[in-house]
Amino acid sequence: MAGEIDSATFVVVGGGIAGVSCVEGLSFLCPERRIILITASPFVKTVTNIIPLTKMLTQFDVEEKDAEALSAAHPSLSVIHDSVVKLDSADHTIITRDGRYIQYEKLCICTGAYPKVIAEGNPYVIGIRDTESVRDFEKRIATARKILVVGNGGIATEVVHELEGIEIVWAIKDKHISATFIDPGAAEFFLSQLQKDKPKKPVSTVKRLKYTASPGKDGEGHGAALGPDWHANINLSRTQSNKSKVSIEYECEVKKVLDSKDMHSIGEDWPVYAELTNGKIVGCDFIVSATGVIPNSSMFVDGNDLELSADGGIKVNWLMETSVQDVFAAGDVCTASWEHARHWFQMRLWTQARQMGMYAAKTMVGSYKNEEVYQDFCFELFSHVTNFFGFKVVLLGLFNGQKLNGEYEILLRVSRGMEYVKLVMRDGKLEGAVLIGETDLEEMCENLILDQLDLSIYGEDLLNPEIDVDDYFD
Repeated sequence: MAGEIDSATFVVVGGGIAGVSCVEGLSFLCPERRIILITASPFVKTVTNIIPLTKMLTQFDVEEKDAEALSAAHPSLSVIHDSVVKLDSADHTIITRDGRYIQYEKLCICTGAYPKVIAEGNPYVIGIRDTESVRDFEKRIATARKILVVGNGGIATEVVHELEGIEIVWAIKDKHISATFIDPGAAEFFLSQLQKDKPKKPVSTVKRLKYTASPGKDGEGHGAALGPDWHANINLSRTQSNKSKVSIEYECEVKKVLDSKDMHSIGEDWPVYAELTNGKIVGCDFIVSATGVIPNSSMFVDGNDLELSADGGIKVNWLMETSVQDVFAAGDVCTASWEHARHWFQMRLWTQARQMGMYAAKTMVGSYKNEEVYQDFCFELFSHVTNFFGFKVVLLGLFNGQKLNGEYEILLRVSRGMEYVKLVMRDGKLEGAVLIGETDLEEMCENLILDQLDLSIYGEDLLNPEIDVDDYFD
């Protein structure tokens, strides 16, 4: 295939949620024009079972599909199993590892992000990003007695909660657990769940990501990012016990990973040790590194005037356009560099990858047809739904008081073991909400944040379970 030349009106790089959402949008909006999707994996991720919870909030499943099945569903789409090595923006050409030259009129970069891994290359340190790394994790956990989990985001939280019958040391840089998503009060609500015996979960079919990655065209074999149910059908139980011993080291990070031969003098015998910044040394069977991701943008930078943000993401304006003409970006690889709406901010989540991919398709077609495009309403309000510790978690608006400089008050309702409701208020108006459990308050909260009604007259009755507050806002 060396030297093969191909062309399309629209070219999208990346077979994750952003890339697939983008090509599906392009196929719908501009079915008469040819589209090429370049993916390093033979599988792509698609959104299915979409359930709108509110106008803005959507719950969905993620399933893997053979890339050929995707092209079969969209006649104007061709899928190329290859990886990009260079972008020549002056010639509007993508060059692949197999020597293909693919010319585009409009290009969208959707290559996602890769995990930050402490002590990368150390055989006793693993990152959890794709299903192949999860299988490695499952094999190791079968014989492990003790592990160190480093990180405080979604993956780290799920690992600590789901593991059974093993000693866990959880090292976090914050003052409370799961700080990426929740406040200290919600963290306290969840901490009680760590000490509980977990009920035995029935084996069931989970219609989310089921992904087995073969080595990619870049030879590295990185699979796609995990879906919300990555732990559902793997064995995370070490013994017959269904409870783990969890100790948490707050406000610290890993200073150094030490070899077992360097630590024989301390009287313990572990395969690996970690020196923490609080001075403690933790010996364990292996270390789980879950410390965030880095945008996967490097292959597009060389020779192009592609502007990057401080976090390594490709800067995009409100039309998802990069600093290079006719080049767009969406999903984890990009950084939203426009002036954000009051109640929206970027987090590298699957929900935003889908929103950005769909919106990028709209702006690419608008640019191609010289049509005016208006910004999508999804960028008016941050909204995300997930599950932690077995509870449904809904995050809306400035849910942790982001952008408010500490000038807000909180209304709180807690039913231990059942629900946690936090409303972030400023000047009598609702700015954000954290809803844990089956609260049925997400639609009301969304409307109140968007409408910015003055709620001062209702006071604490906003969270009075005896009053149906929805009746006030019909």
